[in-house]
Parts: sequence; structure tokens; C-alpha cells
Amino acid sequence: MAEIVKKPVKITETILRDAHQSLIATRMTTDEMLPIIEKMDKVGYNAVECWGGATFDASLRFLKEDPWERLRKFKDGFKNTKLQMLFRGQNILGYRPYADDVVEYFVQKSAANGIDIIRIFDCMNDLRNLQTAVTAANKEKAEAQVAMSYTIGDAYTQEYWIELATRIEAMGASSICIKDMAGLLLPYEATDLVTALKEKVNIPIEMHTHYTSGVGSMTYLKAVEAGADIIDTAMSPFALGTSQPATEVMVETFKGTLYDSGLDQSLLAEVADYFRPLRDKALDTGLLNPKNMGVNIKTLLYQVPGGMLSNLTSQLKEQRAEDKYYEVLEEVPRVREDLGQCPLVTPSSQIVGTQAVFNVLIGERYKMATKETKDVLSGRYGETIRPFNPEVQKKVLGENPDIITCRPADLIPDEMGTLRKECERWIQQDEDVLTYALFPQVAVDFFKYREAQQTKVDQNVADKESGSYPV
Repeated sequence: MAEIVKKPVKITETILRDAHQSLIATRMTTDEMLPIIEKMDKVGYNAVECWGGATFDASLRFLKEDPWERLRKFKDGFKNTKLQMLFRGQNILGYRPYADDVVEYFVQKSAANGIDIIRIFDCMNDLRNLQTAVTAANKEKAEAQVAMSYTIGDAYTQEYWIELATRIEAMGASSICIKDMAGLLLPYEATDLVTALKEKVNIPIEMHTHYTSGVGSMTYLKAVEAGADIIDTAMSPFALGTSQPATEVMVETFKGTLYDSGLDQSLLAEVADYFRPLRDKALDTGLLNPKNMGVNIKTLLYQVPGGMLSNLTSQLKEQRAEDKYYEVLEEVPRVREDLGQCPLVTPSSQIVGTQAVFNVLIGERYKMATKETKDVLSGRYGETIRPFNPEVQKKVLGENPDIITCRPADLIPDEMGTLRKECERWIQQDEDVLTYALFPQVAVDFFKYREAQQTKVDQNVADKESGSYPV
């Protein structure tokens, strides 16, 4: 009789990053998070995602906090748990591609300040935009996890995902994440996809989804049964809706099975008890919109992520054109098709959504095109799975446009020297130049605030190992 092999599912907790980014616009402060860290450190998570994504921008812009100091405080508190961040490939945490020397330096400083796992993705799934970050992470002995931005469309066959995954493994990734940012991966499709991937690659598979469409927990169940090694979950006070499936629910689901995570529900309950008042406060102040907590089936109908839906609604409200909502929703897939059937994730989701609004409100498609639409059609964001619509490309860019076919960052000269000179006046720590590189105006506003408050970076904890990169 064959021996039954147990395969405990590993849990990555998102409440300190994606969960509050998805539900309350990344407004949880460091002081609100720190008191619970010691308890969270005892849970036995695979990792805690606590940095990257929109946390960097929001910390500076809205909370007047130094994201690097936040990371160092997390590292000081999490003695036994790996810390994870989300990294937008060549765009780092910003919205434009950066030179390789900036990407490398940011990876080096992220690892030096406490990050153990760097999840790296590209909105076009163009692996050329990820290689610099992966190589740098490996050099810094951080785990380089590459995320496939999951989407649907006739070009996105199982063969496409298998080929992408094998290339990701070959480029030196430590693991692969199926990043289902819109909640489009249905349960039985997850079975097929994960089964196929496990047959072809020999590195761990992590599942990431959002509950927007209502199928997230079922998708995780089928993915784990098919061999997924890790799932991303959020503690229940900040779970569901546009966030992730709930940690406690998934732990209980697998309890007593081959996939039992072994996590202690009584300890998880204590963590949940801590966050519940923060959720109630967010509800009372209007920061947590109850609409974000429901199921939005339009996600499956139009392949539009939840965050993109709310963005479209606000754009139309500003223009007093809310009656055009369904026209815009129907236009989104057409624009996406024109732009090479790209996945809809930051920043491509904003680009496609804004262009769809323009097309509908102006009454003529592409009569006005945003700078970002022009950049996509020029190849400045990388290669798409399908060619661009040639008629749209011609209408937007004119005759004989300058199209980029190389890796976009190959055309960007080193930037670190220039950036250091520009922000020299404000530098208190090596990392300040990277803060400035990502968000120049927001960074200077923060540096002025820091100076006015007469606060100084604690040089006893600041990283001084490497003031420049590479060495």
C-alpha cells in the first residue's frame, strides 16, 4: 500500500501590504502595525508581505512616514518570519522604467534593510523587464519570485503559461507566483493550470488572488489540491472583497487533511482581534467603503480588476458622465485588444481604462490618446502577446513612427549619479536617493517635512554597508 505523503500548504500573510492596500488605500500606519508584530511572528507564516506595491508612495505622500524606516522596524520585530515585497520589475515601485543601476541599487537596499523575498512582475509579462531585478536579487541572496500576471483571452492558452513558467525558471527565479490580480482564475481552471505547471517546472508555485469575483477561496482549494505550494491570504478583518481570501478560513479548510498548514487558530484569533478595531475605525471614517467588500461579477464579464472598476467610476463621476459606465466597460476589452491584449494590472490597467473613457466621452476612438497609450504603442512598456492594432497605431503615432523593439531599459543611460546630485541637499541616508528617484516631488515634500519636524534618520540602524551599487 502506497504511503500517504503529507504536503502542508504554506501561508503568506498579506495584511501588512496588499490587504490594506486593496481595502483602505494603503493607509494603515507603521504605529498601527508594530504592536502586533511579535504575535504574528509566532504564527509560522511562510512569509509576511509587508512592503512594496503602493506602500512606498502612500507612506510618503499621505502618512508622512519614511518607508525605509518602516521596513527596518518590521525587520527588528519579525525575528523568525521572512519579509516579502512586491516589485514592478524595471518600474520598481514607480510608474516609469528606470535605468538598470537604479533597479540594482533598489534591490540591494531592499535586501540590506530586511526584505527576504522579492516578488517581481511586469504588466506585459515581458521577461526582459524582469531580468535585471532577478539577477540583482540573486546576487543579494534574496529570493527572487517572478509573478506571471494572470489574465484571460484567446492568446492566453495553457501552452502560453507553461512556456512563460519554464522561461522564468531558466532565468534564475526561486519560485513562481500566479498573480491573479482581478480574480479571473476559476477553480477548475486553477486545477488544470497548476497541474500542468507542476509537471514542467521544479520550483515552488505560489497562488495569489483577490476575492473581487467571489471565487477566490474555491480557487485556492483546487490549486492546493493540484500541487500549489503557497497561498496568499489576509487576516479576516481585512479579507474578502477586493482583498484576499481569509487566512483563518483557509487554515480551517485544510485542517486534518494532507494539506494541513499546522497554523494555530487560537493564535490567529488573537491577531484578528487586534486588527478588528482598525477595520471598524476605517469603516467609521469612510476609509473602508462597504462596496469594496461585496462580490463584483462584472470582473468576470469584462475582465476588469476591482481597483480599475472604482477608478473608472470616479473618472466618469468627475466628468458627470456616469451614464456612460456600461459603454466604457464594453470599450475596455476593445482597447485592451488594440494594445496587444495586455494583462490589466498596474500600470496597464490605468492606461487602458483612461483611454477607454476618452474614446467614449469624445465620441471618436483614439481622436485623443494619452501619453501612456502612445508609449505602449511605441513599445516603451515592452512586448505584448499580440501585435498592436496597426490602424490604431497609425492613427495615434502617425506615419513611420519610431517603434522600440529592444528591451526598453536598454535605451535608458545610468541615472544614479544624476539623481544623487539632484537631491544631495536632502540626503540623510543612502536610501533617500532611491526615494527621490521613484517620486521626486513627493520625496522632496517629505524631506522638507522631515527637516521641519527636526527628525533625523537613526544612523545606528541605517544601512551603511554599501553606499553605491554595483561594487
